Amino acid sequence: MEPFRVHILGCGSAKPTLRHSASAQVVEIRGKLLMIDCAEGTQVQLLRYHINHTKIHQVFISHLHGDHCFGLIGMISSMGMLGRTAPLHVYAPADFEPMLKAQISMFCYGLEYEVVFHPVDTTAAQVIYEDRSFTVKTIPLDHRTPCAGFLITEKPTLPHIRRDMIDFLHIPVSQIMNIKNGADWVTEEGETIPNARLVTPPDPVRSYAYCSDTKYLPGLHRQIQGVNLLYHESTYCEEKIKNAEKYHHSTAAQAAMVARDAQAGHLLLGHYSARYNNEDVLLEEATQIFPNTSLSDEGMVVDVI
Repeated sequence: MEPFRVHILGCGSAKPTLRHSASAQVVEIRGKLLMIDCAEGTQVQLLRYHINHTKIHQVFISHLHGDHCFGLIGMISSMGMLGRTAPLHVYAPADFEPMLKAQISMFCYGLEYEVVFHPVDTTAAQVIYEDRSFTVKTIPLDHRTPCAGFLITEKPTLPHIRRDMIDFLHIPVSQIMNIKNGADWVTEEGETIPNARLVTPPDPVRSYAYCSDTKYLPGLHRQIQGVNLLYHESTYCEEKIKNAEKYHHSTAAQAAMVARDAQAGHLLLGHYSARYNNEDVLLEEATQIFPNTSLSDEGMVVDVI
Protein backbone atom coordinates (compact mmCIF):
# COMPACT_ATOMS: atom_id res chain seq x y z
CA MET A 1 0.00 0.00 0.00
CA GLU A 2 1.17 3.51 -0.75
CA PRO A 3 1.43 5.88 2.23
CA PHE A 4 -1.74 7.59 3.38
CA ARG A 5 -1.08 9.40 6.62
CA VAL A 6 -1.97 12.50 8.59
CA HIS A 7 0.66 14.82 10.08
CA ILE A 8 -0.68 16.77 13.08
CA LEU A 9 0.80 20.28 13.19
CA GLY A 10 -1.69 21.76 15.65
CA CYS A 11 -4.61 20.45 17.67
CA GLY A 12 -5.39 23.24 20.12
CA SER A 13 -8.26 25.73 19.98
CA ALA A 14 -8.48 29.53 19.79
CA LYS A 15 -6.75 30.55 23.03
CA PRO A 16 -2.96 30.11 22.75
CA THR A 17 -1.20 27.75 25.14
CA LEU A 18 2.33 26.46 25.54
CA ARG A 19 1.03 22.89 25.15
CA HIS A 20 -0.61 23.04 21.75
CA SER A 21 -0.59 24.94 18.49
CA ALA A 22 -3.87 25.83 16.80
CA SER A 23 -5.43 23.79 14.02
CA ALA A 24 -3.32 22.63 11.09
CA GLN A 25 -2.67 19.28 9.44
CA VAL A 26 -0.89 17.93 6.39
CA VAL A 27 -2.33 14.87 4.68
CA GLU A 28 0.12 12.73 2.74
CA ILE A 29 -1.55 10.59 0.10
CA ARG A 30 0.05 8.78 -2.84
CA GLY A 31 3.10 10.99 -2.83
CA LYS A 32 1.13 14.25 -2.60
CA LEU A 33 0.73 16.65 0.31
CA LEU A 34 -2.33 18.75 1.06
CA MET A 35 -2.90 21.04 4.01
CA ILE A 36 -6.07 21.24 6.08
CA ASP A 37 -6.43 24.49 8.05
CA CYS A 38 -3.51 26.82 8.58
CA ALA A 39 -3.41 28.48 11.98
CA GLU A 40 -0.87 30.98 13.21
CA GLY A 41 2.59 29.42 13.33
CA THR A 42 1.91 26.67 10.81
CA GLN A 43 4.96 27.50 8.73
CA VAL A 44 7.14 27.03 11.83
CA GLN A 45 5.53 23.63 12.41
CA LEU A 46 6.35 22.63 8.84
CA LEU A 47 9.99 23.39 9.56
CA ARG A 48 9.93 21.69 12.94
CA TYR A 49 8.56 18.43 11.54
CA HIS A 50 10.57 18.50 8.30
CA ILE A 51 7.61 18.71 5.91
CA ASN A 52 8.55 19.97 2.47
CA HIS A 53 6.37 22.99 1.71
CA THR A 54 7.12 22.76 -2.02
CA LYS A 55 5.00 19.61 -2.23
CA ILE A 56 1.91 21.34 -0.82
CA HIS A 57 -0.27 22.44 -3.72
CA GLN A 58 -3.71 22.59 -2.05
CA VAL A 59 -4.80 24.22 1.21
CA PHE A 60 -8.30 23.55 2.54
CA ILE A 61 -9.65 26.04 5.10
CA SER A 62 -12.65 24.78 7.08
CA HIS A 63 -13.94 28.16 8.29
CA LEU A 64 -12.97 31.76 8.93
CA HIS A 65 -11.96 31.72 12.56
CA GLY A 66 -8.42 32.86 13.22
CA ASP A 67 -7.28 29.64 14.86
CA HIS A 68 -7.86 27.94 11.51
CA CYS A 69 -6.57 30.50 9.00
CA PHE A 70 -4.35 33.19 10.56
CA GLY A 71 -1.21 31.36 9.42
CA LEU A 72 -2.04 31.25 5.73
CA ILE A 73 -0.79 34.67 4.66
CA GLY A 74 2.49 34.16 6.54
CA MET A 75 3.01 30.82 4.85
CA ILE A 76 2.19 32.30 1.43
CA SER A 77 4.73 35.08 2.03
CA SER A 78 7.44 32.68 3.17
CA MET A 79 6.84 30.38 0.22
CA GLY A 80 7.43 33.37 -2.04
CA MET A 81 10.68 34.30 -0.29
CA LEU A 82 11.83 30.68 -0.64
CA GLY A 83 11.42 30.86 -4.41
CA ARG A 84 8.17 29.01 -4.96
CA THR A 85 6.95 29.08 -8.58
CA ALA A 86 4.17 26.47 -8.58
CA PRO A 87 0.59 27.70 -8.04
CA LEU A 88 -0.99 27.28 -4.60
CA HIS A 89 -4.70 26.44 -4.62
CA VAL A 90 -6.74 27.64 -1.66
CA TYR A 91 -10.19 26.17 -0.97
CA ALA A 92 -12.17 28.16 1.60
CA PRO A 93 -15.57 29.78 2.27
CA ALA A 94 -16.30 32.44 -0.34
CA ASP A 95 -16.08 35.35 2.12
CA PHE A 96 -12.36 34.69 2.50
CA GLU A 97 -11.50 35.65 -1.08
CA PRO A 98 -11.51 39.48 -0.78
CA MET A 99 -9.63 39.32 2.54
CA LEU A 100 -7.00 36.99 1.11
CA LYS A 101 -6.53 39.15 -1.99
CA ALA A 102 -6.14 42.24 0.19
CA GLN A 103 -3.55 40.51 2.38
CA ILE A 104 -1.58 39.34 -0.64
CA SER A 105 -1.69 42.82 -2.16
CA MET A 106 -0.45 44.42 1.05
CA PHE A 107 2.07 41.88 2.34
CA CYS A 108 3.15 39.86 -0.70
CA TYR A 109 3.79 42.48 -3.38
CA GLY A 110 5.66 40.95 -6.28
CA LEU A 111 4.76 37.37 -5.39
CA GLU A 112 6.21 35.22 -8.17
CA TYR A 113 3.68 32.41 -8.02
CA GLU A 114 -0.10 32.33 -8.34
CA VAL A 115 -2.50 31.83 -5.44
CA VAL A 116 -5.68 30.40 -6.93
CA PHE A 117 -8.80 30.77 -4.81
CA HIS A 118 -11.67 28.25 -4.95
CA PRO A 119 -14.84 29.25 -3.06
CA VAL A 120 -16.38 26.44 -1.00
CA ASP A 121 -20.11 26.05 -0.42
CA THR A 122 -20.20 24.95 3.23
CA THR A 123 -23.87 23.96 3.01
CA ALA A 124 -23.45 21.17 0.45
CA ALA A 125 -21.65 17.83 0.43
CA GLN A 126 -19.81 17.93 -2.88
CA VAL A 127 -16.49 17.03 -4.45
CA ILE A 128 -14.30 20.15 -4.54
CA TYR A 129 -11.05 18.54 -5.67
CA GLU A 130 -10.29 15.45 -7.73
CA ASP A 131 -7.32 13.95 -9.48
CA ARG A 132 -6.37 10.44 -10.58
CA SER A 133 -5.50 9.41 -7.02
CA PHE A 134 -8.17 10.76 -4.68
CA THR A 135 -11.13 13.07 -4.13
CA VAL A 136 -11.84 15.72 -1.51
CA LYS A 137 -15.49 16.16 -0.59
CA THR A 138 -17.00 18.75 1.74
CA ILE A 139 -18.85 17.78 4.93
CA PRO A 140 -21.35 20.48 5.98
CA LEU A 141 -20.96 21.28 9.68
CA ASP A 142 -22.78 23.56 12.14
CA HIS A 143 -20.61 26.21 13.79
CA ARG A 144 -21.03 29.91 14.58
CA THR A 145 -19.75 30.78 11.11
CA PRO A 146 -20.06 28.81 7.85
CA CYS A 147 -17.93 25.72 8.26
CA ALA A 148 -17.18 22.52 6.38
CA GLY A 149 -15.16 19.43 7.10
CA PHE A 150 -13.38 17.42 4.43
CA LEU A 151 -13.59 13.77 3.41
CA ILE A 152 -10.51 12.54 1.55
CA THR A 153 -11.02 9.26 -0.27
CA GLU A 154 -8.61 7.24 -2.38
CA LYS A 155 -9.66 6.14 -5.82
CA PRO A 156 -9.57 2.39 -6.44
CA THR A 157 -6.29 1.02 -7.71
CA LEU A 158 -5.73 -1.76 -10.23
CA PRO A 159 -5.19 -5.36 -9.13
CA HIS A 160 -1.71 -6.60 -8.30
CA ILE A 161 0.14 -8.73 -10.83
CA ARG A 162 1.12 -12.23 -9.70
CA ARG A 163 4.80 -12.18 -10.52
CA ASP A 164 5.06 -15.97 -10.26
CA MET A 165 2.42 -16.44 -12.96
CA ILE A 166 3.94 -13.76 -15.19
CA ASP A 167 7.32 -15.47 -15.00
CA PHE A 168 5.93 -18.99 -15.39
CA LEU A 169 3.90 -18.08 -18.48
CA HIS A 170 6.63 -15.82 -19.93
CA ILE A 171 4.20 -12.95 -20.33
CA PRO A 172 5.99 -9.91 -21.77
CA VAL A 173 6.18 -6.71 -19.77
CA SER A 174 4.25 -4.91 -22.51
CA GLN A 175 1.12 -6.93 -21.60
CA ILE A 176 1.14 -6.35 -17.85
CA MET A 177 -1.03 -3.23 -17.96
CA ASN A 178 -3.60 -5.02 -20.14
CA ILE A 179 -3.77 -7.80 -17.57
CA LYS A 180 -4.12 -5.31 -14.73
CA ASN A 181 -7.08 -3.89 -16.63
CA GLY A 182 -8.76 -7.29 -16.83
CA ALA A 183 -7.37 -9.07 -19.89
CA ASP A 184 -6.89 -12.85 -19.97
CA TRP A 185 -3.74 -14.40 -21.41
CA VAL A 186 -3.61 -16.87 -24.30
CA THR A 187 -0.55 -19.12 -24.34
CA GLU A 188 1.30 -20.19 -27.49
CA GLU A 189 -0.58 -23.49 -27.24
CA GLY A 190 -3.90 -21.65 -27.36
CA GLU A 191 -4.83 -22.15 -23.70
CA THR A 192 -6.67 -19.20 -22.16
CA ILE A 193 -5.48 -18.31 -18.68
CA PRO A 194 -8.26 -16.39 -16.93
CA ASN A 195 -7.40 -13.01 -15.49
CA ALA A 196 -8.29 -14.14 -11.95
CA ARG A 197 -5.25 -16.46 -12.00
CA LEU A 198 -2.92 -13.68 -13.06
CA VAL A 199 -3.72 -11.04 -10.46
CA THR A 200 -4.52 -10.59 -6.79
CA PRO A 201 -7.15 -8.11 -5.54
CA PRO A 202 -6.28 -4.41 -5.38
CA ASP A 203 -5.60 -2.67 -2.09
CA PRO A 204 -8.79 -1.62 -0.27
CA VAL A 205 -9.83 2.01 -0.68
CA ARG A 206 -9.05 4.14 2.39
CA SER A 207 -10.61 7.39 3.59
CA TYR A 208 -9.99 10.16 6.12
CA ALA A 209 -12.58 12.57 7.50
CA TYR A 210 -11.65 15.90 9.09
CA CYS A 211 -14.55 17.30 11.08
CA SER A 212 -13.60 20.78 12.19
CA ASP A 213 -15.50 22.98 14.65
CA THR A 214 -19.11 21.91 14.93
CA LYS A 215 -21.86 21.26 17.41
CA TYR A 216 -22.90 17.63 17.72
CA LEU A 217 -24.75 16.52 14.60
CA PRO A 218 -26.61 13.22 15.14
CA GLY A 219 -26.79 12.60 11.39
CA LEU A 220 -23.16 13.37 10.63
CA HIS A 221 -22.21 9.69 10.62
CA ARG A 222 -24.18 9.11 7.43
CA GLN A 223 -21.79 11.35 5.46
CA ILE A 224 -18.67 9.50 6.65
CA GLN A 225 -19.93 5.93 6.98
CA GLY A 226 -17.13 3.39 7.18
CA VAL A 227 -14.35 6.00 7.24
CA ASN A 228 -10.97 4.53 8.21
CA LEU A 229 -9.77 7.51 10.25
CA LEU A 230 -11.90 10.29 11.72
CA TYR A 231 -10.59 13.51 13.25
CA HIS A 232 -13.44 15.16 15.17
CA GLU A 233 -13.18 18.25 17.31
CA SER A 234 -13.56 17.53 21.03
CA THR A 235 -13.26 20.93 22.67
CA TYR A 236 -14.95 20.01 25.94
CA CYS A 237 -15.69 17.19 28.33
CA GLU A 238 -19.29 16.35 29.22
CA GLU A 239 -19.41 18.57 32.30
CA LYS A 240 -19.01 21.53 29.95
CA ILE A 241 -21.72 20.44 27.53
CA LYS A 242 -23.56 23.75 27.99
CA ASN A 243 -20.45 25.55 26.74
CA ALA A 244 -20.37 23.20 23.77
CA GLU A 245 -23.98 23.99 22.94
CA LYS A 246 -23.47 27.73 23.42
CA TYR A 247 -20.39 27.99 21.22
CA HIS A 248 -21.36 25.28 18.70
CA HIS A 249 -18.61 22.87 19.66
CA SER A 250 -18.59 19.18 20.56
CA THR A 251 -17.61 17.15 23.59
CA ALA A 252 -15.28 14.16 23.41
CA ALA A 253 -18.21 11.87 24.12
CA GLN A 254 -20.17 13.37 21.23
CA ALA A 255 -17.19 12.90 18.90
CA ALA A 256 -17.09 9.26 19.99
CA MET A 257 -20.78 8.84 19.23
CA VAL A 258 -20.18 10.08 15.69
CA ALA A 259 -17.30 7.61 15.28
CA ARG A 260 -19.38 4.75 16.70
CA ASP A 261 -22.38 5.47 14.50
CA ALA A 262 -20.16 5.90 11.41
CA GLN A 263 -18.45 2.57 12.17
CA ALA A 264 -15.15 4.37 11.82
CA GLY A 265 -11.89 2.50 12.15
CA HIS A 266 -10.09 4.99 14.40
CA LEU A 267 -11.02 8.29 16.09
CA LEU A 268 -8.61 11.18 16.70
CA LEU A 269 -9.66 13.83 19.20
CA GLY A 270 -8.48 17.42 18.88
CA HIS A 271 -9.22 21.16 19.14
CA TYR A 272 -8.86 21.00 22.92
CA SER A 273 -10.04 23.86 25.10
CA ALA A 274 -7.16 25.70 26.76
CA ARG A 275 -8.71 24.93 30.15
CA TYR A 276 -7.33 21.38 30.04
CA ASN A 277 -3.76 20.89 31.21
CA ASN A 278 -4.23 17.18 30.63
CA GLU A 279 -6.56 15.84 27.93
CA ASP A 280 -6.85 12.37 29.50
CA VAL A 281 -10.31 13.31 30.78
CA LEU A 282 -11.42 13.74 27.17
CA LEU A 283 -9.86 10.45 26.13
CA GLU A 284 -11.50 8.59 29.01
CA GLU A 285 -14.95 9.88 28.11
CA ALA A 286 -14.52 9.03 24.44
CA THR A 287 -13.12 5.52 24.91
CA GLN A 288 -16.12 4.53 27.02
CA ILE A 289 -18.19 4.97 23.87
CA PHE A 290 -15.63 4.26 21.11
CA PRO A 291 -12.62 2.30 22.38
CA ASN A 292 -10.31 2.88 19.39
CA THR A 293 -9.79 6.54 20.18
CA SER A 294 -6.52 8.50 20.44
CA LEU A 295 -5.54 12.00 21.47
CA SER A 296 -3.93 13.95 18.66
CA ASP A 297 -0.72 15.81 19.48
CA GLU A 298 1.75 17.98 17.60
CA GLY A 299 4.27 15.92 15.66
CA MET A 300 2.05 12.86 15.61
CA VAL A 301 1.85 11.00 12.30
CA VAL A 302 -1.16 8.71 11.95
CA ASP A 303 -1.50 6.12 9.20
CA VAL A 304 -4.89 5.74 7.54
CA ILE A 305 -5.44 1.97 7.60
